[in-house]
Amino acid sequence: MGYTHIVIGAGAIGSAAAYWLSQRPGTRVLVVEQFDLVNTLNSSGDVSRIIRHAYHSTDYTKLTPAMFEAWREVEERSGLQLYVKTGGLDLATSAESSLAELNAYRSALAAEGIPFEDLTASEIRTRYPQWTIDDGVTGMYQEAGGLIDIRKSVAAHTSLALAHSVEFVPQTRVTGVVVRPGSVTVRTPRGDFDADNLVVAAASWLGELMPDLGLDYRLTLSQEQVSYFSSQNLREFTPDRFPIWIFHGEQAFYGFPVYGEPAVKLARDMRGRFIESGERVFEGDDDEAAILRGFLERYLPSAAGPVYANRTCVYDMAPDRAFVLDTLPHAPHVAVFNGAGHAGKFASLVGKILAELLTDGASRHPIEPFSLRRPAITDPNFEPVFRL
Repeated sequence: MGYTHIVIGAGAIGSAAAYWLSQRPGTRVLVVEQFDLVNTLNSSGDVSRIIRHAYHSTDYTKLTPAMFEAWREVEERSGLQLYVKTGGLDLATSAESSLAELNAYRSALAAEGIPFEDLTASEIRTRYPQWTIDDGVTGMYQEAGGLIDIRKSVAAHTSLALAHSVEFVPQTRVTGVVVRPGSVTVRTPRGDFDADNLVVAAASWLGELMPDLGLDYRLTLSQEQVSYFSSQNLREFTPDRFPIWIFHGEQAFYGFPVYGEPAVKLARDMRGRFIESGERVFEGDDDEAAILRGFLERYLPSAAGPVYANRTCVYDMAPDRAFVLDTLPHAPHVAVFNGAGHAGKFASLVGKILAELLTDGASRHPIEPFSLRRPAITDPNFEPVFRL
C-alpha cells in the first residue's frame, strides 16, 4: 500500500499537518525532514511564540478563535501545556503611523466581537510599572494574549502523529518534486517516495522547490534575530506579572515575559536583513543585540542586563507578507504554506486546514485572503509591503 499523503518539513506546520492528517480515516502519511525531528534549526526553533487575538487585519483575527481551540485539543490529547496565558499589551506612540497600526488592531478585534481594553500611559504604568513611558504613549490590552511553547508544540504534534502510525524520515533532504495529475513523487538521496497528495511546509527552503511546483511568485527571506537578556530583576518579568507585548513605534518591537530561559526575550519585527536560503546563519550578532538593549534601556530599564543568548529565524514572505495557504491551482492534490514570519501561533490550525484541503477538497475556515490566486501572487508588478 502506498502513501496517501507526503508532508515535506517536520517543523511547526509540517508536524501539525501530519497529526491532523492522521486523524482522517484511511490516511497513510509520510513526513520527510532534512534535519532531526523536533530540531532547533528550522523556523520552529527557540522556545516561545506570541499568541493573540489582536492582529492588524480581520483576515487573521477571524481565524483566532479556531486557533485557540486547536491548541486546546492538542493540549488535551498530548498532556502538555502549550499555551501560557499572560495577557497581551499593544503600545503606540503619538506618531500618526504608530496610532494607525494600533487602531487597525482595535478595528479587527471590534469587527469580530472580541473584547479589549484601552489604556492610557498612566494606566499602563500603574498596571505594569516595569514600563518607563511618557504620557504620549497609549495602549490596548487583550486578556487572551500569551505565548505558545513552540518547541513543545512540535514535540506534541510529532508524538501524536507517531502514535497514529505516521512515518517520519529525518535527516533526508528533498531534492525535487514531480507533480502529476492525481499523484506526486518526492525525490530524496534515500530514493523516491510516491503518494496521492502532498503538503509542502518547507518554510524558507520553499524556493528550491518552487520551479517543480509551478510557482513563480517572489519569495523574500529576511534573517531575523531574538535576544535574551539576563537581569537582577527577572521576578518582575515572570508570566504572572508581565504580559507579551508589541510596541508599535517607528520600528515594531515585541517581547515576552521570562519563559523557557532565565531571561527576558525581545526582537524587532522585520529588521530587513534580506538573504538567500543558503546564506542563513543560526547564531545572532552583537549589533542587533545592542539595538534591542537600547530599547530596553529606554522603556524597560530593569530588564536591560547582559545578553544571555542571541537566536535567529528566517521570515519567508510573499510580496504582501500574508500567508500562502492554498492548493496549487493546477494541482489541487498539492497544498503549500508560507508563514510570513507570523505563523507559529497558528501552526496547529494551519495543519488542520491543510488536512481539510487535501481530504475534503476545501476548508471550512475563511482562508480566501491567503489564496495563490490573489494579486500579490499573480501580479509580477505588485509592490512588496513587509511591515504589518
